[in-house]
Amino acid sequence: MSTGQFTGSSDGFRTLRDFARRERPLERCELCSQGLASTHSHLIEVARRKLLCTCEACAILFSGQGVKFKRVPRRVRSVPGFELSDADWNGLMVPINMAFFFESSLENRVIALYPSPAGAMESLLALESWHDIGARNPILQEMESDVEGLLVNRLGYSRGYSAAEYYLLPIDECYKLVGLIRMHWKGLSGGTEVWQELGEFFTSLKSRSVEIKGRSRLEGEPHA
Repeated sequence: MSTGQFTGSSDGFRTLRDFARRERPLERCELCSQGLASTHSHLIEVARRKLLCTCEACAILFSGQGVKFKRVPRRVRSVPGFELSDADWNGLMVPINMAFFFESSLENRVIALYPSPAGAMESLLALESWHDIGARNPILQEMESDVEGLLVNRLGYSRGYSAAEYYLLPIDECYKLVGLIRMHWKGLSGGTEVWQELGEFFTSLKSRSVEIKGRSRLEGEPHA
């Protein structure tokens, strides 16, 4: 490489450095236009499944009003004792080893979505299979409709190097995962970058989660 090329690279690095120092456009509340911090609340427009970035005041104002908007909670819970067999998973008719499930209050049913390079794809959920899983995992009764989901990660389990992971978490985290895969997927196998991003996502999720026990029967229910 010639000296002239080094000089050009120096100018290029200076331009990149100056660009990095510029302030990013301020994100604003989608209801009142107030500036937002990098960590802020979300509402979901139930009918369109659309997430809205909001300030704390607007989030509180719309909390519990439930018809048009619902506030997305922030708690993340891991459920290592969740009961889901290979036969159960196959019965859910999900074509890959990762999906999230949430209850739609408008449609009065549980919806199964899985991430793909094209975005969130819906799987035709067999309700009988879901009811059987719910009967063995009553913790699912604590999942808030529309705003919380059950995220199942069987990627490592299917390859034989880690246990399956189960999380009850905010619905915005589920869509964050979808966006991550859509943004970073390359070629047929995804490429190295997307797998690194997935690893970081689940490492962060685990560090922020509170572990809860999966229960095989409702508390107080007698043994058969």
